[in-house]
Amino acid sequence: MKRAIYPGSFDPVTLGHLDIIKRASAIFDELIVCVSVNSAKDNGLFTPEERTELIRKVTEDLPNVRVDCSRELVAEYAKRNRARVLVKGLRAVSDYEAEIQMAMVNAKLYPKLDTVFLYTRPKYAFLSSTVVKEMARYGAELSDFVPRQIIEQVRAKVAAAAGGI
Repeated sequence: MKRAIYPGSFDPVTLGHLDIIKRASAIFDELIVCVSVNSAKDNGLFTPEERTELIRKVTEDLPNVRVDCSRELVAEYAKRNRARVLVKGLRAVSDYEAEIQMAMVNAKLYPKLDTVFLYTRPKYAFLSSTVVKEMARYGAELSDFVPRQIIEQVRAKVAAAAGGI
C-alpha cells in the first residue's frame, strides 16, 4: 500500500489545500492529512483539533483520506505511520526554497522518506490561510477561497477572535 502524508497547519483549510488533497488522494492508496502543530505558528485562529474536524468535514467524500493531528516532527510522524512519502503543495518559487530545505531535513531524520511536490493550480496560487483570515476579518465573500461547508465556521471564528466586530 502506498501511503502518503500531507502535513500542514491548515488554519483554516482552503480550496487550494483541498485541491492538493484531492489530487494526492488520486495518486496514493491512502493519504493522511496531518494537522501539524508548528511552533512558529502556534497562535492559530483554530485549535489543531478544530482544524482536524474542518478537514474531516470537507474530505468526507474521499474514502482513502484520513485526517489526523500531530505535535511531533513530521519525519517522526511519517516513520511511526509507515509512510515513505510526504506531499507538499507549491505556489511559487519562494515556497520551493523553503520546502526543499525541509525535505532535506526530513530525509536526514528519516532516510526512507521522500517528498513529492504538487504545484498549485493557477487559480489558487495567490491563496493562503493568512489571506482567508484577513478577508474574513473584513467581511469579504469567501466562497472562492474556502470550502463552502466551512465558510460559516470561519466567519464565526474570525468574529469571535475580533470580539464580535
